[in-house]
Amino acid sequence: MSSDDPQTLKSRLPAPIAERLSSLRFAEGRTIVVLDASGLAPNDREALEADTRAALQNEAGVGELHIALTADRDEAPAKPRRRVIAVGSGKGGVGKSTVATNLAVALARSGHRVGMVDADIYGPSQARLLDTEGQRPIAREKKLIPVQSRWGVPVLSMAHLAQPGDAIAWRGPMAGNALVQMLDGDWSDVDVLIVDLPPGTGDIQLTMLQRFKPDGAVIVSTPQDLALIDASRAIALFDKAGVPIVGMIENMAGYACPHCGEVSDPFGRGGAEAAAGDRDHAFLGRIPLDITIRQEGDAGTPTAAGEGVQAQAFAAIAAHVASWIAAQ
Repeated sequence: MSSDDPQTLKSRLPAPIAERLSSLRFAEGRTIVVLDASGLAPNDREALEADTRAALQNEAGVGELHIALTADRDEAPAKPRRRVIAVGSGKGGVGKSTVATNLAVALARSGHRVGMVDADIYGPSQARLLDTEGQRPIAREKKLIPVQSRWGVPVLSMAHLAQPGDAIAWRGPMAGNALVQMLDGDWSDVDVLIVDLPPGTGDIQLTMLQRFKPDGAVIVSTPQDLALIDASRAIALFDKAGVPIVGMIENMAGYACPHCGEVSDPFGRGGAEAAAGDRDHAFLGRIPLDITIRQEGDAGTPTAAGEGVQAQAFAAIAAHVASWIAAQ
């Protein structure tokens, strides 16, 4: 392949390189190429330079090759992409919202900037769990500003938008619009957004998957077979949508009698861990059935904000999730 002049050489370049080409000229046995790298991340800039060099170095007449990359001077450095982690269960009554709250607080304590969206439009609970009841979000430039909790986790919930005690009797499209408003809120510098999903695999889940596809999903289940069957349906939904499963959490696993200390397993034990293994998903950890977790949740003081054994269990799960996020 020969190239007698710069125009001929330009016409042979692959389209992704040609689109970035600012100039190409010959000078004293050298070929000088200037590429516009505006808006590209460092890795993408390196790839652009390498691809250009590979495309040109074997062309006849190129000689000594010099490649320069330029960018707008006022171009801001790219911000890290916000990760959206959905917490689902497929079934109600397994403690999913409590786990989501404590996961968010534990991640915030480990240094992440975490936000919470309460996607359970008809049965919101995050306002109570994060002690933000009675607060109302304001809007700025048509975006909702999340309510700030005292645990370092900003939150948006239908409980912040509706009157206390009101029944939210909305059809699917209205509920979906409410979810979009919350997910599209002004989350500022939040780098991890936890989405507490309602039970099941209905309209809210489908709206989220279509409009704000999560980066990963955490599945919460109790050890009993019935809960695991429904958890499998939630996993199947995420699999079909191409959402990676971060892992499974076994909640309400083991009850220690406060009087004698004997541990019993009213819901069984190990079911979620076995299910995770069968599906080649990570097992993130086990949360005991403990009245303290329930009492602290009702009081709006998440267990993960403390220092006890239960808080350590949530911290260990958050560490697994943080590692998964870092690996992405």
